[in-house]
Amino acid sequence: MKTEPTKDHAALAHRFNQDEPRVNWHDETLWFIREKRDRAAFAIPDWELLRETASQIKFHTLSNLSQYLAQFEANAQANGITVHWAADAREHNQIVHSILQQHGVTQMVKSKSMLTEECHLNDYLEQHGIEVIDSDLGERIVQLAKEPPSHIVLPCIHLKKEEIGDIFHMHLGTQAGVADPQILTETARQHLRETFLTRKAALTGVNFAVAETGEFVVCTNEGNADMGAHLADVHIASMGIEKLIPRRADLGVFLRLLTRSATGQPITTYSSHFKMPRPGHELHLVLVDNGRSVQLGREDFRNSLKCIRCGACMNTCPVYRRSGGHSYQSAVAGPIGSILAPNLDMKKHADLPFASTLCGSCSNVCPVKIDIHNQLYKWRQVIVREGYADPKKTVGMKAMNLVLSSPKTFTLSGKAGRWFMKTVPFLVSNKMNPWYKHREMPQPPKESFGEWYRKNRKPHE
Repeated sequence: MKTEPTKDHAALAHRFNQDEPRVNWHDETLWFIREKRDRAAFAIPDWELLRETASQIKFHTLSNLSQYLAQFEANAQANGITVHWAADAREHNQIVHSILQQHGVTQMVKSKSMLTEECHLNDYLEQHGIEVIDSDLGERIVQLAKEPPSHIVLPCIHLKKEEIGDIFHMHLGTQAGVADPQILTETARQHLRETFLTRKAALTGVNFAVAETGEFVVCTNEGNADMGAHLADVHIASMGIEKLIPRRADLGVFLRLLTRSATGQPITTYSSHFKMPRPGHELHLVLVDNGRSVQLGREDFRNSLKCIRCGACMNTCPVYRRSGGHSYQSAVAGPIGSILAPNLDMKKHADLPFASTLCGSCSNVCPVKIDIHNQLYKWRQVIVREGYADPKKTVGMKAMNLVLSSPKTFTLSGKAGRWFMKTVPFLVSNKMNPWYKHREMPQPPKESFGEWYRKNRKPHE
């Protein structure tokens, strides 16, 4: 499932769809998680109030982001945290590398961090002779498979347990054909235990950072972030500047929303607070922009920075469920990724806002009430206006505009279309027609609605 930069979402989704049983399984599994989310949400009487409160807190924070960043930095430094600022992915990677170099570290353990995926940190460090071991089980599986994560919460959701068994057999020495989840999990536990005990540096992501106290919170179900950070001499945390919230009291709102939206759990197994380094140890925090300020300046798209990375929009999206995360060629896939990615590289990701039905289900489940489907629609307008749309689609839309803006042209086109479908159907029903690839073309009607209306209704009026 390697991604190819030359292929767009439709081509990569087509390849994913070649394995129909996998597509059906992928679709059903993610919908099962969506149903768990619904049960968890509906069990709370004030769920919609929580969503609205979280949305307003995020809106307020983003509206005063520079103020809260300054407050957070001052409090974090007062706590003994070393704060670094990175304008982009390159600078983030260089900062992390320099910290490791200062301590002579050539091996690092890392917990889940979509920001480091966005910055391609693993590749950068490996090119500079530093081994990185991902300690989240799903992340470790895709790392061994030499693949990127396909989902921000469930990184290896595209793989079946038999395939994971093959990966573990190849890299971790399990017996061939073993696919028992308990055996595979225990194998990973023993493999990672040695990593935790021997790495002097650990990197974690950040789920929430509190401006009021200068602390940050990391949420995991496996406890791997805690193991890495507590056993290492140096803890590095990578954080996008949008992860801020004003007060510690606000945490309760987001912790109640996050995991219910992600996996249907009441709360993550571990919600760990990091406020200051332990005596004799170091705690570094890298604050990363990497296009976030640009997105903040886009009035139509700044609400996307509210995202708390729960993945609920992916689990409900009919396109993501049946196209797979790798078809998006972005660290964050699915509907929210289709809003964030064009901000980083509009030309490369011009296809993603079109990979949507605009059904609005993503907006309906978003715990912070991001208007995702509206932003996808607005991105389409921007991409067309900037000249990045698919030329074939541009020509098609201009032709459609010509047809639909002239009643006579519309009538003639309808008659021609019915004639071609009836007389020479192979000109329409062929592999060049994307619609025909997955559907039977309808039988052409004998007459248009306008002709039927004039014949049956007009005389009686």
